[in-house]
Amino acid sequence: MQDKVNKKTNNVNDVVEIDFGRIWRAIWKKIWLILVTAVLCAVVVVTGTFFLVTPEYEASAMFYVNNNSLSVGDTSFSISQGDIQAQKSLVDTYIVILDSRACLNDVIDYASVDLSYSQLRKMISAQAVNATEIFEVTVTSDDPNQSELLANSIAYILPKRISKVVEGTSANIVDYAVVPSKPSSPSYPTNAVIGFLLGFIVMTLIVALRELFDVTIRSSDDIEQCCEHPILASVPDMLNPNQYSGDYYGYGQKKHSRHIANTKKTNIVGKNISFMASEAYKLLRTKLQFSFVDEINCPIIGISSALAGEGKSLSSVNLAYSLAQLDKRVLLIDCDMRRPSLASKLPISKVPGLSNYLTGQSDIYMIVQKCSLDEDCSFDVIASGDNPPNPIELLSSKKMEKVLSKLREAYDYIIIDLPPVGEVSDAMVAARFVDGILLVVRQDFCNTIALSSAISQFEFIETRIIGVVMNCVGEIGGKYSRYGKGYYSKYSKYSKYSKPYESVYAKAHQKVNEESNKSI
Repeated sequence: MQDKVNKKTNNVNDVVEIDFGRIWRAIWKKIWLILVTAVLCAVVVVTGTFFLVTPEYEASAMFYVNNNSLSVGDTSFSISQGDIQAQKSLVDTYIVILDSRACLNDVIDYASVDLSYSQLRKMISAQAVNATEIFEVTVTSDDPNQSELLANSIAYILPKRISKVVEGTSANIVDYAVVPSKPSSPSYPTNAVIGFLLGFIVMTLIVALRELFDVTIRSSDDIEQCCEHPILASVPDMLNPNQYSGDYYGYGQKKHSRHIANTKKTNIVGKNISFMASEAYKLLRTKLQFSFVDEINCPIIGISSALAGEGKSLSSVNLAYSLAQLDKRVLLIDCDMRRPSLASKLPISKVPGLSNYLTGQSDIYMIVQKCSLDEDCSFDVIASGDNPPNPIELLSSKKMEKVLSKLREAYDYIIIDLPPVGEVSDAMVAARFVDGILLVVRQDFCNTIALSSAISQFEFIETRIIGVVMNCVGEIGGKYSRYGKGYYSKYSKYSKYSKPYESVYAKAHQKVNEESNKSI
């Protein structure tokens, strides 16, 4: 069995799929953050440029390359008008002469500047102008007057230096340098664009990578990728998803729990829940009925979750209520003895309860309480009782097994609210007595690692997993929740008319059963 579980787990881990649509939605959802980050980066780059980068000024002088017959040493050669390669070679020759130590030292002496040969060489650049016979010499300096002085000094010295190396005059001055009116660098608009693009790209990559490596379950597709069990129902979020505090869904934790300060209990349990939520639980009820057709007279269904705070207790209550609407005899048992919550959701007393019976303090008839959420529907509840120091020992006792066997004879369905299997081991102990497990998975809360681990633990003890209930589904929670406003909303107006007739049909059905029993 362990090999089977490991094999399934390895197969799940080996499948790596990249959902580009999900990544794109995550980027679009965070586009405001990306744009704000990009603007801030642009501001930081421009501010840093202003305070940290020294402005530089450029002054240029241009020279014309002679096309006459020239001689270098004892070798003579001529350059035709169309011989661009030869022209480039001649320009390169002049640039080499310009970079020579003798030429630049003459420029330093002529300009009377306090610079070394290496410093001046770094300040000078020369190149041909658009592949013509004109080349340009540019001097860059943090002082505009110095750049103009050095450029004009080169314009005076270079032709003389060339005449000493090349026979005859081979370069004439085309244009002298002028004092630059504005710095050539840095360019604030260019740096602003670079900073904006850099911030945009980096933040986009961060959002994409975070979404790519995020294992949080965002949609039904994520559940299907990490387990083979079907999604039986998708229950919409019945509370405000934008308000957080308290521990209504909690199990001793306060992460991502929902705010219910102004929410009545009847809004999340019983008949007054939203139409979409009611239909989801009815769908779950129908699928459960088909899951136990002609197999077991009274199925015992355990409801658990991978993590605390996923709404398993809320699902247990609404499932019990939904089954009771069919005139089924339903018993709801709170086996979460460490953090019980059914008593806070239903009009029942926490004590006496299951722990009191298992420890011999109460009889079975003392702990079964009748819960009526409306006048036409009711079911029985066994609360958790006093918090015991040894819940695992109580849940795994022979007395627990015997009482469940006796309760099977009195009910049509038994719903057991189990602790989260990823938090404590109580759920695995009590799961030995159930006929099937429902796993509640809360959207944007549970992750695929925790869900896979929970499934593996139940499969290890050979407990049947009936399926998954996706809870707190938003409007774009995957293909199982895309009917939020497109499908259910079309039929929600009929719900206010259907409720009076439901009670009529239930009473008629009860009358038919009574007449049948009399005839028998």
